[in-house]
Amino acid sequence: MIVDLRSDTVTRPTAAMLEAMTSADVGDDVYGEDPSVNALEAEAAALFGKEAAVFTPTGSMANQIGLQLLVRPGDELLCDVKAHVVNFEMGAAAALGGISSRTWTSANGRLDTALVEPMINRPHPYSTTTRAIAVENTHNMGGGTVQPIEELRALRALADAHDLGLHLDGARIWNAHAASGVPLSEYGALFDTVSVCLSKGLGAPVGSLLIADAERIERARVIRKRLGGGMRQAGFLAAAGRYALANNIERLADDHVRARHLARSLEPFGVCEAAQVETNIVLLRVRDIAQVARAAAEQGVLVSVLGPDWGRMVTHLDVDDAGIEHAVKVLGTLVR
Repeated sequence: MIVDLRSDTVTRPTAAMLEAMTSADVGDDVYGEDPSVNALEAEAAALFGKEAAVFTPTGSMANQIGLQLLVRPGDELLCDVKAHVVNFEMGAAAALGGISSRTWTSANGRLDTALVEPMINRPHPYSTTTRAIAVENTHNMGGGTVQPIEELRALRALADAHDLGLHLDGARIWNAHAASGVPLSEYGALFDTVSVCLSKGLGAPVGSLLIADAERIERARVIRKRLGGGMRQAGFLAAAGRYALANNIERLADDHVRARHLARSLEPFGVCEAAQVETNIVLLRVRDIAQVARAAAEQGVLVSVLGPDWGRMVTHLDVDDAGIEHAVKVLGTLVR
């Protein structure tokens, strides 16, 4: 048995998803003629109460397009110190968008608007002007943290007071929605640009979307093409995304239950805190975790190593109850 808990990106399409892909109606998306892509974009935009969306091959591309729509070259983005957009996107904001960035430090990635407000730079000839704020929900490196809706509302009010844009890195917004019950449309109403991923918990093989108003999405298509993201018969991929939206959002609650069970089972060994598990991510604190990970892999359990003494496990649709029990047995023995 192989239990791959490294990430929810490792999922593979189900037979039903593959059938949807092979039967997709396709055209040339750069010409705007792929009916499956057009349908996916319309359906995703409607979920978030927005006017339009654009399909991208990756979440990083969707994020970077969103940031470029909100921040001009030479101006500034504010975000959490462990945010994906400044840690895991290869410096794209600066390298491709000319965007400066500054970060705040939070507890487990949880937004605290009081930390953000004093960082805002108004236009001035001797300082970089703040133009936008990015929030990650759920917060990956925070351990799948769900951002409190009250803080997001406060951030929206702050952004409006300072005429700032707000970008939501919603790669796992589906998990936040499933855990909190907050409607996707409410999240959409609070942000100017929203990126969402289809290839994590929703199980599609590839693809993300940037969602915004119609004017911004028209500009987004230009940036997407400039970045090399113009695809042709992309409807085969979009069909997987449409299947994921229709079938795989509600089942995310199962992943959350399994993550909590995994954390509770390992907590007695002092390697994780079950109370911190809000969605499908469990952070591990283990001395010499690389050695533990190697030993676990030999017994069919794969975990991510993120540092010398910490790692991550992520539950997803390809890990069932039996897989979780096997992981508990293997890891429990190794860290006992």
